[in-house]
Amino acid sequence: MLHTLLKSIQKSTRTFSGGIDPEMSKITAAAAIATSMQPQLYILPIKQHIGEACEPIVSVGDHVKWGQKIARSQGYVSVPVHSPTSGKVVKIEEHATPHPSGMGLPSIFIEPDGKDTRDKSLKPIKAYRDTDPTELRERLRLCGIAGLGGAVFPTFIKLLKDNRNPIETLILNGIECEPYLTNDHRLMIEKAKEIIIGIDIIMHMVGAKKAIIAIEDNKPNALEMMQETLEILSESFPDSTRIEVCQLPTRYPQGSEKQLIEVLTGKQVPAGKLPMHIGVICQNVGTSKAIHDAIIKGRPLTERIVTVSGDAVPRPGNMRVRLGTPMRFVFAQHGLETFDHVHLLHGGPMMGEKLKNADVPVVKSTNGLLAMHSTSMKEAHKSEQPCIRCGHCGVVCPVSLVPNLLADQCRNKQFEKAESYDLFDCIECGACSYVCPSNIPLVHYFRYGKGQLAQIGREQNFAHASKQRSEHRDDRIAREKEEKAAKRRVVREKHVAKADDDKTSAGKPDHDKTADHKTADEKKPKTTDKTIQKDKPSPKSPPGKASSGKVSS
Repeated sequence: MLHTLLKSIQKSTRTFSGGIDPEMSKITAAAAIATSMQPQLYILPIKQHIGEACEPIVSVGDHVKWGQKIARSQGYVSVPVHSPTSGKVVKIEEHATPHPSGMGLPSIFIEPDGKDTRDKSLKPIKAYRDTDPTELRERLRLCGIAGLGGAVFPTFIKLLKDNRNPIETLILNGIECEPYLTNDHRLMIEKAKEIIIGIDIIMHMVGAKKAIIAIEDNKPNALEMMQETLEILSESFPDSTRIEVCQLPTRYPQGSEKQLIEVLTGKQVPAGKLPMHIGVICQNVGTSKAIHDAIIKGRPLTERIVTVSGDAVPRPGNMRVRLGTPMRFVFAQHGLETFDHVHLLHGGPMMGEKLKNADVPVVKSTNGLLAMHSTSMKEAHKSEQPCIRCGHCGVVCPVSLVPNLLADQCRNKQFEKAESYDLFDCIECGACSYVCPSNIPLVHYFRYGKGQLAQIGREQNFAHASKQRSEHRDDRIAREKEEKAAKRRVVREKHVAKADDDKTSAGKPDHDKTADHKTADEKKPKTTDKTIQKDKPSPKSPPGKASSGKVSS
């Protein structure tokens, strides 16, 4: 008992380098999860995750069911999109998505019929421990499960059991260190059993030996609920002894994957590597709940828990929202209907993205919707001043970078130099911008630099591919020329050989004809000069008179 207590104390005092303590403003922590009403129209973008966009497999006028696949995945890093209700496909066209640029994507518009008829083509898998992990991975892919912590990476790819990199520890991320957001907090309180069963499914799939549920100390009721549920399940759930709940001090950005791994295991993920390379895998509590629903209930991912908050929201709270629901409709249910002098954020205030309007739909990455008054945004985003080289940004950086130098390099378009200073190790947590006394939007410069480097990489790849194509073309032309020359040489040699043969044949005597001529000549009677002289008339004889017949000797 003393050893266990000491171990828990050591874990509770562990932290990572850097980080900040912002005002958390968890004003919706006590708000139970409500269920959103149905809008008049659902808008489903064909891409809601990292990877390749999907391809629509329905047409305008088709009737679909709740949970029916309406867009199939393209490529390996992709998962399908499913209908959030039963109804009619009214149009398929481009529509704005939750992105700062307001960019659009082809989207499927579904008008609900109010019946919510479910598609039951996917059967529940109750005995998941007797099921091959490959079959379970395929089920997660078919159900469109992606990480619900914000990264939205296709989950079936992360849950690959690789004997070269065996997984020892599963970390369930219940930190939720982003200010305002409490959707994971409420999910752990209200759906603890489903989350723990989801943990057991993941452990079976990857072969993990133990699991750690990480929760910050500002969520004591969630911590207590998870521990109580583990004790209740211990009788019918023998492997629950391999799952432990760990309390960590509140610190931003402790929910970041690499920082959380370092705090809980003492291991560091090397640059350019993944957690699986050190025997660790991380999943969000919302993802674990979605995995439970996909395996145990056979339900695709068609809804998620969203925190609706901010100082401009009259009635902030947590809501179960179906994917494709317009954000304007969600805000209206919380008392916000006009958006004059209001700024909208998709996600939290530290890493979220500013939205241009409220007419974009809720997608798989929507963990929070914040509405802030213009005065609050101006207070948080003052005009940029010159850097005073105070070094605060380097102190709070959880990755131990030098943010002010990186920002200067990105601002001056020294992108390759910034890359050599480990620009891509930045997790864009925003801690440096938060403490900067000059109000420099450092993360914006980092994102700009990463985007430019990505563009440079694409151009270099295109140039390299073009060069290879040109070289292959030159090689092909040279090869074809050589083949033609070789053919001409062969033809020429044949003609020369034939001409030589004809010439040789023309120079040789024809033995048969000579023999024939000789034989014919031999058959002819030989004539003498006397005979010739006898037959010839004498030149001295007058014409008309015959010769005397005397031949001179």
